[in-house]
Amino acid sequence: MSDFVNQFWNWYVILLTAVSIIACSVVLWSQNITPVSGKADTTGHVWDETLEEYNNPLPKWWMWLFHITVVFSLVYCVLYPTLGSFQGVLGWSSDGQYAKEVAKADAETKPLYDKYLAMDLSALAADKEGVETGKRLYLTYCMQCHGADARGGKGFPNLADNDWQWGGEPAEIVETISNGRMGVMPAHAQLGAETIKDLANYVRSLSGLPADSLRAAKGQEAFNSVGCSGCHGPDAKGMHALGAPNLTDSIWLYGGSEPTIIETITKGRNNQMPAWQQFLGDAKVHVLSAYVLSLNKGTESK
Repeated sequence: MSDFVNQFWNWYVILLTAVSIIACSVVLWSQNITPVSGKADTTGHVWDETLEEYNNPLPKWWMWLFHITVVFSLVYCVLYPTLGSFQGVLGWSSDGQYAKEVAKADAETKPLYDKYLAMDLSALAADKEGVETGKRLYLTYCMQCHGADARGGKGFPNLADNDWQWGGEPAEIVETISNGRMGVMPAHAQLGAETIKDLANYVRSLSGLPADSLRAAKGQEAFNSVGCSGCHGPDAKGMHALGAPNLTDSIWLYGGSEPTIIETITKGRNNQMPAWQQFLGDAKVHVLSAYVLSLNKGTESK
């Protein structure tokens, strides 16, 4: 609440919390009312001619459980920060709690990570314990994009296929994880629909995919004349320094169908790999890099 710039949100939270508790209390009170007449109250639902649904109060023990939750919420609102900017009579705050827990965990694991950091990356990639530690880091921080099996998905590179957009040498992997990458494929709509379709057929032919041979021939000429070879190279095998992918290996980040390639050339693509060095630190980046390296050297622990 300390980040709120005016009192509106303070009172908004207070009102929302109070209304919620009051509404629960009203619902409980309404369910506790018994019929005043001797005639049983029904909902009006009837099955099989005579089977009626009664509208009886909830069992007392169940009602008391709900009452206890309401009382608990009131006590909690008094003791802890719940009502807007009110800090609660205990003065508890979550500020710094996460940092303290992380610092405590880092202190406990520091000797282990220091040992890993002192190891050569290739040697660590062959170390069973180190790879398992890297895998746990991967499943915590990386699987959301690259998948639990590290095989990626549309727009997220496969880390287990030995195909590298920015290079697969140990130093290059560390650089990628540490400082992140920004992959940009410029939009080329200015080339026109026909030229773009020619390029798409040429690119498909490079990977052995079905393509219109006439369009592929025109696309090859366009590839070298409109600037494609400047990034992907005259042989279309890409350039790690620019993050330009190899177009000849049948590996597609967004898909290799003709419509998808046309969309890529026409509208361009933007991919960002976040930088992790500041968040994870050198040692964890080192271990994580070793795990990624192990995926491509057949050394991952089975």
